[in-house]
Amino acid sequence: MVRFCSFGFRDKVRHAFVLVSVACLLGAGLLLQQCGNRQSQVSFRNLSDTARYVGMQTCRGCHEDIYQTFIQTGMGRSWGLATPDRSAARFTGHEAVYDSFSNFWYRPYWVRDSLYIEEYRLSGTDTVYRRREQITHIVGSGQHTNSHLWWHQGYLCQAPITFYTQKGIWDLAPGFEGGRNSRWQRTINMECMTCHNMFPEVISGAENKYAMIKSGIECERCHGPGSIHVAEKLRGIRVDTSRQPDYSIVNPRRLPRELQMQVCMRCHLQGITVLNEGKTFADFRPGMMLSEVMQVFMPRYAGDPPRFIMASHVDRLKQSLCYQRSPMTCLTCHNPHVSVTVTPAEHFNKACNSCHGKQHPCSLPVAQQQAAGNRCYSCHMPVSETLDIPHVTVHDHRIRIPLSPQQKDQILQFVHLECLTTDKPSPLLMAQGYLQAYEAFAEQSFLLDSADFFLRQVKKKDEVYYQALLRLAFLKKDYEKVVQAAAGLKGKTTDAWTAYRLGEAYYQLGRFAEATAHFRQAVQTDSLNVQFLNKYGSSLMAEQNLPEARQVFHRMVSLNDRYAPGWGNLGYVLFLQQQPGQGRACILRALELDPDYEQAWINLAAIDLAEGKTEEARRHLMRVLQINPQHEQAKVALLRLMAK
Repeated sequence: MVRFCSFGFRDKVRHAFVLVSVACLLGAGLLLQQCGNRQSQVSFRNLSDTARYVGMQTCRGCHEDIYQTFIQTGMGRSWGLATPDRSAARFTGHEAVYDSFSNFWYRPYWVRDSLYIEEYRLSGTDTVYRRREQITHIVGSGQHTNSHLWWHQGYLCQAPITFYTQKGIWDLAPGFEGGRNSRWQRTINMECMTCHNMFPEVISGAENKYAMIKSGIECERCHGPGSIHVAEKLRGIRVDTSRQPDYSIVNPRRLPRELQMQVCMRCHLQGITVLNEGKTFADFRPGMMLSEVMQVFMPRYAGDPPRFIMASHVDRLKQSLCYQRSPMTCLTCHNPHVSVTVTPAEHFNKACNSCHGKQHPCSLPVAQQQAAGNRCYSCHMPVSETLDIPHVTVHDHRIRIPLSPQQKDQILQFVHLECLTTDKPSPLLMAQGYLQAYEAFAEQSFLLDSADFFLRQVKKKDEVYYQALLRLAFLKKDYEKVVQAAAGLKGKTTDAWTAYRLGEAYYQLGRFAEATAHFRQAVQTDSLNVQFLNKYGSSLMAEQNLPEARQVFHRMVSLNDRYAPGWGNLGYVLFLQQQPGQGRACILRALELDPDYEQAWINLAAIDLAEGKTEEARRHLMRVLQINPQHEQAKVALLRLMAK
């Protein structure tokens, strides 16, 4: 689209087409292109690395009226402390949530102004296990959900239950249902944080450890860091924005259409995300292309299914003819400073009628129009269930003629992933997308087959390629191939997860010295990652290096005393060091946190056998087989015990 730089330029060009030769016409066309390019390339100064974030309260000093409406929006209420006034949930008159797969019950309750969630297990009417954690933060505005987070010793995790506002019910959190209940260990990393909240103060060395957490998406997420803007206003530098842009801070309305859409895409194009090499989720700033920082893939299905990922608004909108045949953007219908809950329906109808209006009137009989509340979006953007969030409906942003009942009932058949941030993704990038889809969303073998297909097409065998090849072999549990893939790295990788995967491969192959070396490398990069520390300590223990293993496990439980494997492994090391009493206490602490921790029961049985408590050992082994009837170590140990 041609953009004109000054008033009257359009008329001058029109006269040029009448008066000048073909050569001059070509020159005028070139001038238009260059002029348009200059405008699109003008850079807002707060894209600079020197610009810093100043916080919403600083913005409020000059924009109080906008602040007061914005904090009532879904973005403004996206995240907050767990207080009674912040919660949209119902706490009386409902049943506890039961997970039939894990046999745990969950109950939320208040103790004065503190919110807790209790996890418990019943045997008949007796409570045989109980754990409770204090909820520190609520994520979600309450328009659709309230999910619950707990922040302990700096580590931030999601609690197992969510309140679904539209149905007024408590149930397992999204992704915890169907036997996937990770209980208290789902980490809230920067990918989660940077869409649901303002940037936190990160403690480096772990993916979910924070020194400070803000409350709600703030102004600078859409406008970029404000330090340059604030400094200029304090110096008295003013810009009449009715006449020209203020380039000290991004105003999304001043951005070219595609750059404007990129701002919304950052959080409303949630799919499978692959970070560019060396980038983080905090690196994107308004005014940039998303592809400068990350690549986003969306699943595509056969036919035209009506269900979609909840936060895929931009993807759905771009599939609309309304978007493709007009200059519309998200801002055509939405004012980000005002909640949709208080925006009158006529505002959205007006946006539709700006293109359709009298020339394309609604074809429905008046009675049906009235039944739909005279709202265009009731028919053309119907509410739909989402693929990823249960008990939630949201308006489909793919504007189109209403689907037939048969179309609505289509069974989803996955076809492929599509990269929405790069027109021609490389085979390596496609492979990375499929690997991420498998690991983060659905462990389906065809995703690994697709990753393998694209990796076979890669011509440049660099470090990123070998990391992806190693990751593929790891996810297939082909540990010999993991080691083979690592040969291509020639010891150059500094990626902590690659080192971890290689360490695990060597561990599974019984090559403990090499496993320890790679786990050590992972820990050197991410020194506060308790999963890495646990594997490092376990490998040291396999090498019979008990003193160093004990130090690692001590460090784990001091960093995060809610991580059951740390206590279980520390207890076993203490037992091996002839301190069975302390070892038993640590293992029992692990079982208080996770009553289904199989290895802890095995280790407790070992302590009992060493102390001659055969019957107690037998009960512990039977408990393991109740949890996992296929546990070979427990089967063998029980058979030996019965043979005595």
